[in-house]
Amino acid sequence: MEKLLVIEASPRGESSVSHNMARRFVQEWETAHSDGVIINRNLLETGLRFVDAAWLQAYFTPVDKHSPEMAAALQLSDELVAELLAADHIVIATPVYNYNVPAVLKAWVDHIVRKGLTLGFDGSGLVTGKKATVLIASGGVYTEGSPIKNRDIATQYLRLVLNVIGISDVTLVAGGGAKAVDLGEESMASFVEKLGKQLEWASKV
Repeated sequence: MEKLLVIEASPRGESSVSHNMARRFVQEWETAHSDGVIINRNLLETGLRFVDAAWLQAYFTPVDKHSPEMAAALQLSDELVAELLAADHIVIATPVYNYNVPAVLKAWVDHIVRKGLTLGFDGSGLVTGKKATVLIASGGVYTEGSPIKNRDIATQYLRLVLNVIGISDVTLVAGGGAKAVDLGEESMASFVEKLGKQLEWASKV
């Protein structure tokens, strides 16, 4: 039974292009995996905290020496890691803010890159045998030939992080020019439909 983990990082709900891209992807995935299981993780509803001193103290303390406070500090991180490890396919749907990912998605990354769980003590990735799909909605267009292609930091960052933890099978669906939806120059349905073939293909690879 295939398990799909959907990570969403936009605060805009139904008005979010990346959310609508994810919804279309999930529809295609469900068609291809009728007995599959889907776990939805909306990071805006998760109560993620940035890594702080208490978290770091717990992180660098052996588990058998954890106080109840240390265990509590890592509880959400442990839950997020368990979700990741249980999934066969991870989808990250995100907007681009100032060329990079939103702070809430960076916070998720900081919680799931864990030595001994997702990252070996020798630096090798432990999250193997899985695939990932990155769905990015951006105002700018960063595809080949674009004069601002070198500003595509979000894609590079997510590919790097996924590779570091062991996921090298990464598919990207880039929703560049998404500002056309915000400006009312194109409908949400029309914009997502243009990406339909890519989303369908990504759901089946």
